[in-house]
Amino acid sequence: MSDHHALAARRAVTGTELQVAPLCFGGNVLGWTCDEQQSRTILDAYRSAGGNFIDTADQYSSWVAGNVGGESETIIGGWLSTGVDRGDVVIATKCGRKPGLTGLAPHTVRAAVDASLRRLGTDYIDLLYAHMDDPETDLDATLDAFDGLVRAGKVRYVAASNYGAERLTDALKTASANGWAPFVALQTHYNLVERAAYETQLRPVVARHDLACFPYYALASGFLTGKYDDRSTSTGPRAAAASRYRDGAGQQVIDALRAIADQRAVAVGAVALAWLAHQPTVVAPIASARTPEQLAELMAFAELALTPAELTALESASRIAG
Repeated sequence: MSDHHALAARRAVTGTELQVAPLCFGGNVLGWTCDEQQSRTILDAYRSAGGNFIDTADQYSSWVAGNVGGESETIIGGWLSTGVDRGDVVIATKCGRKPGLTGLAPHTVRAAVDASLRRLGTDYIDLLYAHMDDPETDLDATLDAFDGLVRAGKVRYVAASNYGAERLTDALKTASANGWAPFVALQTHYNLVERAAYETQLRPVVARHDLACFPYYALASGFLTGKYDDRSTSTGPRAAAASRYRDGAGQQVIDALRAIADQRAVAVGAVALAWLAHQPTVVAPIASARTPEQLAELMAFAELALTPAELTALESASRIAG
């Protein structure tokens, strides 16, 4: 995988100096379905393929029995310490949902970032997300705290995750009015079987303010890899989440993806990511892999230019599902 650098092309994030790979590696698997050794192997494979953009959160992976959150960041910090050039990697993390540090009150945000920096073994975070909106905390207070972290050099840029259109608009206006660091990106749930909320409500805001969209669940918890369709008997850790799409509409999307994948001799998941990458406002989809082989299958999307006919086929199939 190291000889073709599938992910070496960089995409600019408007309003920043960030240049990111077309696939963001989703760090939610680190400390969950990947132990430390597997995690280092997959991060090395991602980097040797040209990848430079890693997404995590202080909450990951608190849902695993015996974990408290922070495991993913700690694994990434350990990997960075193996000689990785920190300046060549864009690290995104999130605050607001870790057990014991929930919400976006200023003292919570500051404490969360200091703890993330310790676990990551770095003195700055490239992109800090508010993991989800906190309606109990005044927007001014949160945005002022975020701005303080940028001025202190602990965070380079700030962004929103899981915000609704109205609240996102308010946050952008508030930051602008006060001269505070603005949100530069939105991380949101968006894929071929989850289209309506983003395309009708959020995308107009993202486009108007020139934000970057980084879609999570880009493969619908693995459903869009084709592993969990109507004909599947998979029982992996993601099977339950993927199974909610296992209906007529979901199957229609998988069939359309598979037809293109077979014709192009690429994995089904690569076609799903290629569709996302073609969408207006999307800078880089976020996807996870547990093995270098899985990663190689997905990375093929970076060199896959879908034709207008293929895009139309996917749009038609997904209109019902999404």
